[in-house]
Amino acid sequence: MPYTLTQASRACSKSKATLLRAIRAGRLSAARDEVAGSWLIEESELHRVFPPGTAVPGTDTGNGALRTPERTDRTAELEARIAEMQESARLRDDTIADLRRRLDTATEQLGEALQQVRLLTDQRTATPAPARRSWLRWGHG
Repeated sequence: MPYTLTQASRACSKSKATLLRAIRAGRLSAARDEVAGSWLIEESELHRVFPPGTAVPGTDTGNGALRTPERTDRTAELEARIAEMQESARLRDDTIADLRRRLDTATEQLGEALQQVRLLTDQRTATPAPARRSWLRWGHG
């Protein structure tokens, strides 16, 4: 008696999405029930593609690949690298914020120093020099 998609997913410990992908890819033969509109999968065909007892319930990764210790180790390694990169980005952002605060403080201090220099310098306008007389008039009367 053929399995429905739900029964087949329970029988082989695979998700329904994994079984549908296998059907669409042509790896798993299935017939469409015209009345109900659901897929019908023969038991022998299901176990040809997904042997019974090879998968532990809950270990399907969703893309048709089983979680193996090697795959789990790789996932843990990648998660550790992601965490390390996030920590590095946080540290970089903190450093940038600190440098911006320092730059703002230095700019403010420079403005105050320039203000003091202006106060210390002579701000009076110079008196204009007296107008010079031309030497041409000396000889003429």
